[in-house]
Amino acid sequence: MIKGNTFFKESEAEWELVGEGISRQITGYNTQLMVVKVKFEKGAVGYVHDHFHSQGTFVVSGKFKIIIDGISEILETGDGFFVPPNAKHGAECLEAGMLIDVFSPVREDFL
Repeated sequence: MIKGNTFFKESEAEWELVGEGISRQITGYNTQLMVVKVKFEKGAVGYVHDHFHSQGTFVVSGKFKIIIDGISEILETGDGFFVPPNAKHGAECLEAGMLIDVFSPVREDFL
């Protein structure tokens, strides 16, 4: 079984650079679920992509232009979005911030 640590402490975890101005910390996972913190600098772009996982995302801070299946929306602190499996989606960071992504099942490609 794929399983991460039971507890996550930000001060003990490294940030993984995953793109220009984008880094992440995987906070926990098992085969069925993964939670990931994603930090964006202003102007960073999470390019449009798709995957077979369901994804729920919460905007912890900042301002983002989110596109899902060709529809875009500006989201800010406290907002969120859901990406169904295989839907094309991406993000542009308008004000530096952080997202919490939750995937089901686990994103094995992140491990």
